[in-house]
Amino acid sequence: MTTRHLYLARHGAADAFGELTGIGHRQAGLLGERLAGVPVDAVWHSPLPRAVASAHELARHLPNVPVTEAAELVDHVPYIPSAAETPPSWAGFFDGYDDTEAASGQRLAEALVTRFAKAPGTTTKGPRPDTHDVLVTHSYQIAWLVRHALDAPPSRWLGLNSANTALTVIEYRDGLPPTIVMFNDMSHLPPDLRWTGFPHVMRP
Repeated sequence: MTTRHLYLARHGAADAFGELTGIGHRQAGLLGERLAGVPVDAVWHSPLPRAVASAHELARHLPNVPVTEAAELVDHVPYIPSAAETPPSWAGFFDGYDDTEAASGQRLAEALVTRFAKAPGTTTKGPRPDTHDVLVTHSYQIAWLVRHALDAPPSRWLGLNSANTALTVIEYRDGLPPTIVMFNDMSHLPPDLRWTGFPHVMRP
């Protein structure tokens, strides 16, 4: 049984203009060092500059691995919950989103799952070999793929946050539910580079 291994990472720390900072470059480089021991087939990234720069920084440690943009990985709200589904802490967050924006976000979310959240499949010569894909994207997209892997309600993407360059791994096999191997793992980062992208509070 062949397996698709998805290595999901939020881009490195970025400034207010969405450009990768010096810290973000360091984070992405360390993630690349961690992934250097994996037989990566491809690195895919969001079209946004912070993700593009992160992908190319980590790919310096993955010689000859193609780095390609994927529109489905762009930062977007994948699902706008109803009032009954919205936790009190998120009240007001979705104010201003209209039906057109909601539909566009949902189409992108569905395209993301269709393209990446699946087993390698088969060819005319039989099963494909295992594949290893790195996706450099954004917190909401990682949350959506984790929610999908758990077969949780659509609104459950809320609150599944990811730190900058933290690693989430999901495995897909035909006929079996997806396996979440790890979520938001920062063990490749020294303490001073962890938890960026989260509110500044005490962390273990």
